[in-house]
Amino acid sequence: MSESDSDSETIPSLTKHLTSYPARYADAVRNLFLVRAAAGLIEHDLLALWLSQDRIYAAHAYPKFIGSLISRIPFDSKHSIDSDEEHFNERILKILLFSLQNVVRELEFFMKTAGDWGFSLDQAERKGTRNYTAEMARISNNEIYEGLIFLWAMEKIYLEAWTFVRDTSNSHITKSGSNMPLTYTHGAVLDLCKNWTSPEFVKFVDDLADIVDSLRIKPGSKEWTRAEEIWARVVELEADFWPTEDDL
Repeated sequence: MSESDSDSETIPSLTKHLTSYPARYADAVRNLFLVRAAAGLIEHDLLALWLSQDRIYAAHAYPKFIGSLISRIPFDSKHSIDSDEEHFNERILKILLFSLQNVVRELEFFMKTAGDWGFSLDQAERKGTRNYTAEMARISNNEIYEGLIFLWAMEKIYLEAWTFVRDTSNSHITKSGSNMPLTYTHGAVLDLCKNWTSPEFVKFVDDLADIVDSLRIKPGSKEWTRAEEIWARVVELEADFWPTEDDL
């Protein structure tokens, strides 16, 4: 179940299959929170609440999750230096190390964004956040392929969500004219879009997809079915992660 598979048959892309899975996907990437953010209608306090929850996710759960995945990379002294297994494990290690370095930068970005736009990050954890971080802790104790699929799914959905906000915001601005006055909070939204649709982030998500597809999981296998379950669960968690006015 990796690049080292000797089976020469063409195996369909798992990531392409999963992204065609419809269950609740619109709730995750076209959520009302995102629609209102894109239109410049999001409440300042609601955006602050969401950012505070994302900081909890990034500061507390994400490093533990990635650290656990690193500890599960199946390095083996039986693999020669030039073996496919060794090279693939090194690829996994490099992208997980990058994700750790990136989350440190993200936390600095959260603090700067909070300071620039007057957001309070010291807020109580929502149920949706607790559920998400608990699932990350649970999945990190399973086989590493599950964790890698979970990681790619989280980042892929995040990229799609903020790409939607960016493109919809640009459409609103174009229709209203380049001199359309932006609300204070919409200015913050555009900063967030710039961060989470950057070429660097797109490449990171693409590289994760390549890792997942390189696992060479076969359709109909128990691992394929498990991947579908993981994807559906991440979509559900992402949909519930966006706060509503009832949370204020």
